[in-house]
Amino acid sequence: MFSHRVVVIGASAGGIQPLQALAAGLPADFPAAICIVLHIPAYAPSHLPEILGRAGPLPVSQPAHREQIMPGRIYCAPPDHHLLIEDGRFSVTKGPKENRVRPAIDTLFRSAGYSEGPNVIGVVLSGLLDDGTSGLWTVKRWGGTTVVQDPEDAEYDSMPKSALTQVDIDHTVRAQELAALLKRLTADPVKKFGGIDEDDAERQRVGIEVSIASSARAFRKGVMQFGKVTPQTCPECGGVLVQIKEGNFTRYRCHTGHAYTGDTLLVSVTQAIEDKLWRTMRALEEASMLLDNTGKEFEEAGNTRLAEMYARKARELEDRTRLIFQKIVENESLSTESLELDVSSGERNR
Repeated sequence: MFSHRVVVIGASAGGIQPLQALAAGLPADFPAAICIVLHIPAYAPSHLPEILGRAGPLPVSQPAHREQIMPGRIYCAPPDHHLLIEDGRFSVTKGPKENRVRPAIDTLFRSAGYSEGPNVIGVVLSGLLDDGTSGLWTVKRWGGTTVVQDPEDAEYDSMPKSALTQVDIDHTVRAQELAALLKRLTADPVKKFGGIDEDDAERQRVGIEVSIASSARAFRKGVMQFGKVTPQTCPECGGVLVQIKEGNFTRYRCHTGHAYTGDTLLVSVTQAIEDKLWRTMRALEEASMLLDNTGKEFEEAGNTRLAEMYARKARELEDRTRLIFQKIVENESLSTESLELDVSSGERNR
């Protein structure tokens, strides 16, 4: 157990500005550690530590694997690595992607809630879709404090709205108010973690999920016992998906370890369909070009009958290609941005 509080923060699109406002508003003697996951490209350097270091007085870094977590510091997840909290230290791992990303917000939040219980403050900021909802649910379930950015204040409100819909939220604040709230919350004494009974099936499941994010081997760790096996397969690896229930929230994990919320799974399946359509269109165009070229060769050789037959087949394939292209255009209406669902309206039945 920590002798101090830990604040875990998740952000995606539109998250830089509220993180800068937070860093600028915190004092140099802030008594908690702040751990941040911001969705960033896997193979690009992250400049978040420099950005936040210039914004405020606290030192900012990307932690090393097994580095001890210290109060009064800001830690940012490195690109293409999950950031986990285990026994007062960081685990920086390349476990299976969650919600199509690594680092993922849910993996950090879940590990913090599981490890540190009521001493955790979980914060979800601006972002698309719903990464952070499951992790924040774990933080709350293990006695921690839950905070979301006011959706009306967020540049992209999907992540805050999803958390508000699925999790019992303690505080909803604007970005400029977050530093003051965290100063007030971390001033409270460190709480004793009574935790959840070690025999509790839910605790065992969350512990295994933290372990999967750390070292994979999901099948051998018992992922198939998490819930009902579904007819869906993992868009990333083709593995069998198991349905996991957390309160009223449903998500999925495959037997190799990849995890998805319902919304992210829908986006992934939609993208897979689009990819297949593009490959089909490419094959049709290649066949059409081959038929057309062969028909021209027959025409040059004076074989009018075969030349006309090949030209006709080339036109038929071109017509099929146009139909495939139309399907791709229609499919793009289900892109990630169009799936910024208004979860508070209840239009989707989870």
